[in-house]
Amino acid sequence: MIGHLYIVAAPSGAGKTTLVRLLCENDPGIRVSVSHTTRAPRAGEKEGREYHFVDVQNFFDRVGQGEFIEWAEVHGNYYGSSKRWIEAELTAGRDVLLEIDWQGARQVRNAFPEALGVFILPPSLDALKERLSGRGTDSAETIARRIAAARDEMRHVDEFDYAIINDDLRQALGDLQSVISASRLQYKTQRQRHFALFATLL
Repeated sequence: MIGHLYIVAAPSGAGKTTLVRLLCENDPGIRVSVSHTTRAPRAGEKEGREYHFVDVQNFFDRVGQGEFIEWAEVHGNYYGSSKRWIEAELTAGRDVLLEIDWQGARQVRNAFPEALGVFILPPSLDALKERLSGRGTDSAETIARRIAAARDEMRHVDEFDYAIINDDLRQALGDLQSVISASRLQYKTQRQRHFALFATLL
């Protein structure tokens, strides 16, 4: 039995991390891939929970060993997802979610064409700027750079299967849950997961 692979991408500040956290709290059947990153930990982040924090040399050693199914540079830091872990989870029939950017999504789809992509959009650029400013962790220069990067990232929304506008968090979460639920009801999935029933009925 093969699990589903979901890709959730969004520009910084669109609410992707919050949505994924709430989704997983409500759906224990989804495993989130913990990426490796060269970014320094933020306050409250824990090794192995939000990310595996590594230095640049360690990261590129892993790249050279072919450990990552995808990797990319984002805002001056590197991020990568473990290919071996994802393959093991899917083979075991567990659903896996990747929280990555559009560059990584392209690489993942090359290896897993059946992966389902969801792009999270903010309701407006003003709302995006307000959310980034509200974090209180970035300088005005950094926020301006992130806004510019967000505009470039959002131009790739047409590469994804679904687009969710995160204006109201509860509605956006419901939309994301609907995408997951619908994918699990596909005929090929139901036949795999309920093989004995289908064999009896058909």
